[in-house]
Amino acid sequence: HQWAYISVMIDEASQEILAFQLSSSPNKELIMRTFEELIDNLPDGVQPIIHSDQGWHYQLAYYTQKLADYHFVQSMSRKGNCLDNAPVESFFHLYKTELLAGFPPCKDITELGKLSQNYVQYFNNVRTTLKTKGMTPVEYRNHTLVA
Repeated sequence: HQWAYISVMIDEASQEILAFQLSSSPNKELIMRTFEELIDNLPDGVQPIIHSDQGWHYQLAYYTQKLADYHFVQSMSRKGNCLDNAPVESFFHLYKTELLAGFPPCKDITELGKLSQNYVQYFNNVRTTLKTKGMTPVEYRNHTLVA
């Protein structure tokens, strides 16, 4: 048995998973890999608002400086107020119930990583919801940008 830590960035408008990283430790490397994946998946010149909980890793200088370097706005919920982080919490619920529930535990973190990446692809490109007008998150993003 081993713990796995997940770091996720979601577009609140489209519900698209823009970054998903997995690690056996909630450390700087996990957070920075997530941030780099986010940068790779954002259009040039955007300056998003980055919502998070008050986790210690989101308050450290290396992270806040990286946000500032890219002119991102950091938004952190007050203690006991999770509304800003609700989309991520909702994704975690779906991830656990749609991917992990009813299956035997993964044999290692590598297997969990492969299953997770497949789920993210499914979530972004196949799974539809009423919130995105019956479209997948990627379809909704493309529809919104074109319309």
